[in-house]
Amino acid sequence: MKLSTTIGFNGDPQKLASHARDLESAGIDMVWGGEIYGYDLVSTLAYLAGQTTTLELMTGILPIYSRSPALIAQTAATLDALSGGRFILGLGSSGAQVIEGWHGVPFEKPLGRTRDTIEICRKVWSGDKVSHDGTAYSLPLPDGQGTGLGKALKFVGRPPERDIPIVIASIGPKNVEMTAELANGWQPIHFVPDRFEQVWGESLAAGAAKRSDDLPPLEIIAGGVVALGDGPHVEAAREAARAHIAFYVGGMGAKNKNYYNDLFKRYGWEEEAEQVQDLFLSGKRAEATAAIPDEYLDLSMLCGDEGQVRERIAVYKEVGVTRLNIDPAGENPLETIEKIKAWAE
Repeated sequence: MKLSTTIGFNGDPQKLASHARDLESAGIDMVWGGEIYGYDLVSTLAYLAGQTTTLELMTGILPIYSRSPALIAQTAATLDALSGGRFILGLGSSGAQVIEGWHGVPFEKPLGRTRDTIEICRKVWSGDKVSHDGTAYSLPLPDGQGTGLGKALKFVGRPPERDIPIVIASIGPKNVEMTAELANGWQPIHFVPDRFEQVWGESLAAGAAKRSDDLPPLEIIAGGVVALGDGPHVEAAREAARAHIAFYVGGMGAKNKNYYNDLFKRYGWEEEAEQVQDLFLSGKRAEATAAIPDEYLDLSMLCGDEGQVRERIAVYKEVGVTRLNIDPAGENPLETIEKIKAWAE
């Protein structure tokens, strides 16, 4: 398996450059960053492209509501050119709180918009004139909309020399099915490999049945926090992970519309999901965090001695993970990366 890790979503781009070079030297194959309401991710990755030589760079994610599909395609083509073919386009819908609160765009038709964005990007990169009649987007605008002066246009730069990989961050059943049908890769959050078939199997199979033979096999980017050995740093890593998932399960979205809470229930922790959300929304964050079951941490992290971590890596391999995404904890993250690199080969 290849290794990936995150550079976060709001780090100082200049400080990230030396960090990215260290990750590259330690054996990381790809880094990805998020974009919410801090620094824009595109500029950061463009800067890192000039500071690294072999590291793949992925948007993880670029929200599909923050830019038009054509602009996303232009941006991806530019980043791929700047990086010498090292760019991966990671897309996702983000969430209503960010899209409507920060971008002022209605959070509507996420599935249709994702499909349209994927299809329009590939049409732009083909170098042909772009016409598209989709659920959320039509290019050019149809009769009766706008001025009526729009016409089909084509990318005037040099089209990408390769098919830029598209990775979708998805967790809902229908979204995962569409990902398996259309995307090059899938990046699920809060991944529990031991519940893979139970939670994802049906959706992935349904999407694969509709997948074009022109697409390569679906890549899966998933993993978790890595804490080697034993001692206070392992417990600290577990508690940080516990607080992280509690925020998503308890505080994201709304009481009856929280995709992460739904996922936690699909994993089999229905009562815990309800309890965490009730506590979190009533202002009891510490209690909500404490209600996250130890079993979730055991199954979603890579903790312990070499034998234990190797066993967890094998579980990820068994379910088809092709890029192990790691978040190394402790005082020597680069040393941890080097060890995981050897164990994951």
